[in-house]
Order: sequence, then C-alpha cells, then structure tokens
Amino acid sequence: MFGLGKKDFTLFLIVVALALFAPFILNPFPTDSTLAQFNAGYPDLMQRFVIFGIFAIGFNILFGLTGYLSFGHAAFLGVGSYAAVWMFKLLSMNVIPAILLAIVVSGLFAVLIGYISLRRSGIYFSILTLAFAQMSYNLAYSVLTPITNGETGLQISLDDPRVLGVSVTPDGGIPVTSLFGFEMRSFTKLDMGAWSFNFSVGYYVCAIIMILAFYLAIRIFRSPFGMMLRAIKSNQNRLYYTGLNAKPYTLAAFVISGMYAGLAGGLLACMDPLAGAERMQWTASGEVVLMTILGGAGTLIGPVLGAGFIKYFENIFSKINDQVLHGWFAWLPDGLEDVVVTLVHPFVGKGWHLTLGLMFMLIVIFLPGGLVEGGQRIGRALRGRKTRDSKSAVTDPAE
Repeated sequence: MFGLGKKDFTLFLIVVALALFAPFILNPFPTDSTLAQFNAGYPDLMQRFVIFGIFAIGFNILFGLTGYLSFGHAAFLGVGSYAAVWMFKLLSMNVIPAILLAIVVSGLFAVLIGYISLRRSGIYFSILTLAFAQMSYNLAYSVLTPITNGETGLQISLDDPRVLGVSVTPDGGIPVTSLFGFEMRSFTKLDMGAWSFNFSVGYYVCAIIMILAFYLAIRIFRSPFGMMLRAIKSNQNRLYYTGLNAKPYTLAAFVISGMYAGLAGGLLACMDPLAGAERMQWTASGEVVLMTILGGAGTLIGPVLGAGFIKYFENIFSKINDQVLHGWFAWLPDGLEDVVVTLVHPFVGKGWHLTLGLMFMLIVIFLPGGLVEGGQRIGRALRGRKTRDSKSAVTDPAE
C-alpha cells in the first residue's frame, strides 16, 4: 500500500501511530504523582521531538546511505530558520510560504556547499562541511548583521510590512504564526481522571509533516537511487571502474539532506518566529550525528528514536535536581541519603551530558546498530523463547 512493502508499511503505521497519539504516550503518569516530572507531553517539547526527528531523518539519508559524515548540517537548519522568519516579516504569518522558502533556500545553499565539499571524501569532507558551518555561524554574527540581526537574532516586529497579512493585531500586539486561521501556539487541554493531555495545533502540523518526510525517506531508501547510494557507501571505487560517476548521486543526497534540515529549521521558526546564529553552531551539527548513531544509522526509524531520546534527556532528565533526588531517597537514613544524592548528583541536572555520554559509549560498544539493533535483539530473544516454549509444550504420544 502507498507503494510500500509489507514490512515498510508496518513501520510506517508505527510511526504514524506514535506521532498521532504522542500526547497520550508521552503522558503515562498522573498529573499529581511524583513521577509526573517524567511526562513529556508538552506542546513545545513534542514539537521539538518531531522537528529534530525530521532533521535526523534527512541527515540519515546522507550519512546512513552514502557514509558521508557531515559536521556542518546545522548551517542548513539556521538558513531555513532565517528564511522562514524573513517570510513572516515580508509576506504573512501563514506557515506554508515560510516552510517552502526555507526548503528552497536551504536546498540552494546545500548545492553550493555540497559542490565544493564533495570534491573530497572521508575526514576531509567532514572538515570542509564543519568549516562552512562555522563560517556561516560567524557571518551570521558579524558581516551579515543587516540580514540576521547579529547576536540578538532575527525576529518579527510591529513595523514589518507583511504585504499579505496584518502587521499589528486589533489589540496592538504582534500577530502569531498560523495555518489558515489556526494559530500554531493554540492548544486544547483534555482532562481524563488524574491525567491531563494537551493537543496542540502546532504539534500536529509538525507531526503530519514529519510523517510525510518519513514516507519520502522510505521511498528514497527503497528506490534505485537509494540502492546507488548504498553502493557508494559500500565501495565507491568499484563504481568508477564500472564507468558510473558517483558525484551526481552524492550531491543529490547532500542537497536532499540539506533540504530536510532547512525544513526542520523552518518549522522551528514556525513554532517560535525567532532565528539566531546559535542554531548554526558546530554543537548543533554534532547533536544530529549523535541522534542518528544512537538511533541506528542507515535504518529508517532509528534517527526518529535517537532524536526523541536526546531531546527527552535535554528537556526532562536535565530538570532533576538535588531536591528531587532527596525526595526519591528520603526513605534512606539521613547520612546514607546524603551520600547517595552526592553520588547521583553529577549524572543528573546540569550533568545530564555525562549520563548521555556514558549511554552513547555503551550503545556504540555493545549496540553498534543503535537503539534499533537493541530492539531487534529483544525481538529475536522473545521469538526464540516462544519457539522453545512451543516446542517444549509438544509431547510425543505414548507407545
């Protein structure tokens, strides 16, 4: 169905279900319980889950299929954000023109960077992309200040022209981003017993776009173009010996990946119409590398899982402080409680990067295929156990 095989269609349905029912899935604990701090069903956080999932899906098309590791993909994220905010300032607050411009501008920028960077491969390619990203970051802070507003960041204001929209709301405020009259920041709250769920317009717009982006990624993976990219990753020299030129394919993969990143940047601007140069910093590029490797490079759903994993740590796990720890270990004797809190303290709160780094090391060492490989191993173990149980349940008839 939809041009997908049975296995891919099942995977696609899983992603659709996860995206549509995220407000329920990410709020497993009652609002009044002590575990409610682990809930992640907030509109802003859910939007970040799917937006960075799009970012990672696009990066995986380049890194997972061709093996080209880019350390400068955050440049396209930033360019997409700037393009979207400029569309909000000049045209209207409708998110569709902003998203389209973000994709186009980031794609053109990717053509320029890719054409130069792909003249080299391996670590040289990675360093070139990193250099371009850092140049873009510094240009946005200094030389291009009239376009990017420098350190302050580009944002909408009351004196923006907005030729197809209003510059000032009836109450004298700045208009908000919307889609055909539905404000992106508006949400509906549903109370069901001890649970509370938030359904945001902005989240579902981003979720539907992520579903479409994931579907397109599946079609790319299963297409002859995707097979050619795998051949490039396997052995590019053999392709040259057969008379095939790999450069147009790698450039196409780079541009597609950059457009995915620009789409993610545009959606970030739609969520909050502010674009800053920090989105182009090398740490943002490293983050998407971590997302892809943690989830499973070269897999379809891996980057989405990796993005959700890291953003959950960044926004939920990092909020655990000493007060929360004392609440957890209050049942221990006072002296022992203080010792345990002191030992755990470096791994939570501001030290969440340490926990993430340790988990990243363990996954790379014991699960090279990322979280997807972990799930596959668990699945094989369960199937093997069921098979053994079914065999042991069969008895031979008495003779």
